[in-house]
Amino acid sequence: MKIGVETRAFMARLGHDFARPELLSRALTHGSMSGPSRPDNQRLEFLGDRVLGLVIAEALIAADRAASEGQLAPRLNALVRGETCADIARQIGLGEVLRLGRSERLSGGRRKDALLADAMEAVLAAIYLDAGLEAARGVILTLWADRLNNVAADARDAKTALQEWAQAQGMPPPVYEQTGREGPDHAPVFHITVRLADGRSAEAEGAGAKRGIEQAAAAALLAQVSAGALAPDTQDISTSKTGQGGA
Repeated sequence: MKIGVETRAFMARLGHDFARPELLSRALTHGSMSGPSRPDNQRLEFLGDRVLGLVIAEALIAADRAASEGQLAPRLNALVRGETCADIARQIGLGEVLRLGRSERLSGGRRKDALLADAMEAVLAAIYLDAGLEAARGVILTLWADRLNNVAADARDAKTALQEWAQAQGMPPPVYEQTGREGPDHAPVFHITVRLADGRSAEAEGAGAKRGIEQAAAAALLAQVSAGALAPDTQDISTSKTGQGGA
């Protein structure tokens, strides 16, 4: 199979030279571009999710032999969730080589968290099938190295942390509301506001899935309450911007 310049550059960024490049080709093919002679990456994505989970679980256990299951589970989730996979995909320019149908290209598919995350997992499966578990492990541990080193701090996402804070104060869970939308239909920018029962609130805006924008709003409000910057019953909107949201 002939390998193009862009694909070779991607393999260099990925850190794996495929003996069977057709596996990579399939991993990079979204359902909108598939056909009878061009299968999509869904089955590879299913396998890659399991390969990633195994390698990350092994790495977490090796890194902290005293950690309990209750400590390891949120760390694992933080490292294998869609937002993280999409961030890794952006880091290596995976979106540039994704094969997408016209509708997905026009709707900004190369920037979508869900598509990038699925393709990242499919690529990991392609490495596993091409060269085995050790090769896949090497790529994963290299690409995820910084996140593995800082996983304890990242394990609790902002929404979870804010909800736990509110419950500790005897409040109901925070409320998230879409308070604005702008931009074209294929690339909308959402405004999300999060409010606590005592009136404190914060806002974030960004493109992509709303969950990621909610995370940014929660982080902004967490920063306020953690610093004690605002007194209860005082309403203040603090704005944060985020690029691509989570899946």
